[in-house]
Amino acid sequence: MIEILGLVKQYPGAAHPAVDHLTLAVPEGCVCVLIGPSGCGKTTTMRMINRLVEPDAGSIRVGGRDVMRVDPVSLRRSIGYVIQQVGLFPHWTIADNIATVPKLLGWNEGRIAARVDELLELVGMEPATFRARFPRELSGGQKQRVGVARALAADPPVMLMDEPFGALDPISRGRLQDEFLRILRSLRKTIVFVTHDIDEALKVGDRIAILRDGALVQYGAPEAILAHPADAFVESFVGTDRALKRLGLIQAEAALEAAGPVTPSLSIPAQANLRDALARMLERDVDSLAVSGANGAVLGVLTMSGIRRHTRAGNTGDDQ
Repeated sequence: MIEILGLVKQYPGAAHPAVDHLTLAVPEGCVCVLIGPSGCGKTTTMRMINRLVEPDAGSIRVGGRDVMRVDPVSLRRSIGYVIQQVGLFPHWTIADNIATVPKLLGWNEGRIAARVDELLELVGMEPATFRARFPRELSGGQKQRVGVARALAADPPVMLMDEPFGALDPISRGRLQDEFLRILRSLRKTIVFVTHDIDEALKVGDRIAILRDGALVQYGAPEAILAHPADAFVESFVGTDRALKRLGLIQAEAALEAAGPVTPSLSIPAQANLRDALARMLERDVDSLAVSGANGAVLGVLTMSGIRRHTRAGNTGDDQ
């Protein structure tokens, strides 16, 4: 869906390129996270995709189209864009803010109104309550929801998200991450997501691109990067607790063992991750948990030794 080849951006007066011969591909329907230290080129790379920043060399193709051969205004209307500051127009209602791109595309009023209500419902905001409000009447989390709704208004296949949850408190941030990932993945959007937070990257990304000094250091699935850091920089960047981070990416059902004649009295849902399961075992001083399905039926058991075996198996696997 998005192909970046040999991308270069050199700002005037800078000693080194902001983006230095970057090459990567983002498959359709994938959430690709760009992450790295401040000044590594992640935001510049993302902004070159919709030509808010013009590249000096290399190419970018979106859906098979060379973005440099597309009118930049038309290109931006076809790509959703969400930023940390949200950028809502303060004197426009929520409905008018969401309708920005559909109006520019010439949609009729009935179609626009229906789309606004559909999107407010999608992001968990009652249309009758919120469509006539103004941004100053919303909380930070509500503004961010509206920002996502606005970016989705014309149903773009590609979304660019530049630290969209960075200004929120930890509780709101975690909740919105979960909700928006569910929404965007159900819509099969291809997403380029910029963050400086490795925990957020591991949570939201299908693929993670770790950048340093404008260059790509490692690109792969979160679990593969945690299991096999490319070098000391990546190992340091993902943190010394990368074994625990890996457990947070693996669902309990992946390490199931057959239940014996005696089922553990404590249980955990199959969708829970191994880090939560381990924490529960340590908290309750037990070596095993029952794993239950959606209907409450016991699917098997999870043991401390099973978690260790699963972790060792992952460490000896390949980096696919």
